[in-house]
Amino acid sequence: MMSKSVQSVKYSNNTNGFIKVCLLLFVAIFSCSQPDKGSKEDKRYNIVFIAVDDLRPDFGAYGGYAKTPSIDQLASSGTVFNNHYVQVPTCGASRYSLLTGLYPTTTRHLKNEAIEWFVSNEPEKETPESMVHLLKKNGYYTVGIGKIGHSVDGLLYGYEESPEGAKAELPYSWNEFLFDSDKWGTGWNAFFGYSDGSNRQGKKKQVKPYENADVSDRSYPDGITADLAVNKIGELAHQKKPFFLGVGFFKPHLPFTAPKKYWDLYSEDNIPLSPSPDIPEGINVASLHNMAEFNSYELGDEKAVLGESLSDNYSRKLRHAYYSSVSYVDAQIGKVLAELDKQGLTDNTIIILWGDHGWHLGDHRIWGKHTNFEVALRSPLIVKVPKMKPRYIGNGTVVSSVDIYPSLMEWCKIPVDFPLDGQSLAKLISNGEDSERENLAFSYFNKGISMRNKRYRLTRYFRNENPVIELYDHNLDSLESKNIAEEKPEIVEQLMRLWEKGNTGLFDL
Repeated sequence: MMSKSVQSVKYSNNTNGFIKVCLLLFVAIFSCSQPDKGSKEDKRYNIVFIAVDDLRPDFGAYGGYAKTPSIDQLASSGTVFNNHYVQVPTCGASRYSLLTGLYPTTTRHLKNEAIEWFVSNEPEKETPESMVHLLKKNGYYTVGIGKIGHSVDGLLYGYEESPEGAKAELPYSWNEFLFDSDKWGTGWNAFFGYSDGSNRQGKKKQVKPYENADVSDRSYPDGITADLAVNKIGELAHQKKPFFLGVGFFKPHLPFTAPKKYWDLYSEDNIPLSPSPDIPEGINVASLHNMAEFNSYELGDEKAVLGESLSDNYSRKLRHAYYSSVSYVDAQIGKVLAELDKQGLTDNTIIILWGDHGWHLGDHRIWGKHTNFEVALRSPLIVKVPKMKPRYIGNGTVVSSVDIYPSLMEWCKIPVDFPLDGQSLAKLISNGEDSERENLAFSYFNKGISMRNKRYRLTRYFRNENPVIELYDHNLDSLESKNIAEEKPEIVEQLMRLWEKGNTGLFDL
């Protein structure tokens, strides 16, 4: 039975720009999955979901370069998915698929505004607006901090607009939503902010894509977000209801900013360059892009273009800045995990660390996301479920962001009576394998649908520029440096039958 609620939404800004969205609900929920009314305490698992923007699996737990002791410690006690793929390689659309558990079915689902267009303005319905909403309807206390959807503070407003009076991005999902914009004044200013309180918008793009000021963690937004999360965990530890806490960190999204102490973890001369710096053989450059996001930081040392690679010196500097940002956000994640331990919550809490997509660090001559190549579509997924032993899920087992929604509901014993596109990860985590699982992942962008299985990536584009089919054999070419579709038509024919399973019709004329 659908819940009936009276909702009062309060937005308030203090002198430091602190935005708090409190959803005060008087809810009558009738569900067979709810604990008995006479029960004094609900012992179901808590959930801490950590979203990290633009994080590629290029750090310790994945055998990569960035130094991430906190994430590595989580990985050592959880399940690491080596081949996790997002549905869309852009922030807002990737998060839409994650939160709804659905593949995109229109080209508008591929935009950063997908949540705003398809969720934010809808009335409350029997089908929940998000996985967070379903948890809330089933007795969870839900708190969001930072960037969980595309909005960086839970509110809908433009990059250069005021959040005053703005609507909630997910109006029925949260009991509370917290963000402190501090010296930057608004969430979007903070997102594109520098340590002196300036931002890309205010500087009219006359900024560099990196910064390494000799400042404290709180001089950049993620340090403040970590402190908010730590304080909130202390509060949640004393309530009787299970909770969902979503914490969304900004870094390593551009600009690559981090306190100098994280920059000093690396020697720039020793930082490796991309092992795949050239445009893949046998493709059309329409499969790539002109790096508008990266070049919007107009004081960068060099402009990125497809015609030639950036210099080795500047490439190393940019990779240095990216890895420093990763180490910075790792330290903030460590604070959240340490507080869970301190409050005695770890043993009854599902912890998920998720990257919303990967990022080309000069790979295929690209600086950015927004492609259908492995490096943009593959991102970290680490899941720690109480009482489950640590695992590494590799050997070509592919999983998707849409798999998180049904997995959480299975672990939390919440029935789902509406369609989802994902497959539960529960058997993989408990047994290390799942013989019933379909080993395919689908991603969508740039007029193309890309399928990944154990060995191959097959991408078909709906465009005039040829070739429209790309095939990469990951057993022989894990860097996707050569399109072999023309050489292997029989494999393309076989894989196209599987590819059709992910064709939702979004590019149909």
